[in-house]
Amino acid sequence: MYRGEDMEEGMTDKQFDNIIKMISMILDGCKDLDEAKKKINELK
Repeated sequence: MYRGEDMEEGMTDKQFDNIIKMISMILDGCKDLDEAKKKINELK
């Protein structure tokens, strides 16, 4: 995902920023890369 000119799904910058903040909060609580990967995969 990128902030391109042609966001076909119509996501706003505010929605994108909120998603990034949520992911950052999740990753802040991780002890290591493996834990971070596991938490990200659980979001799918």
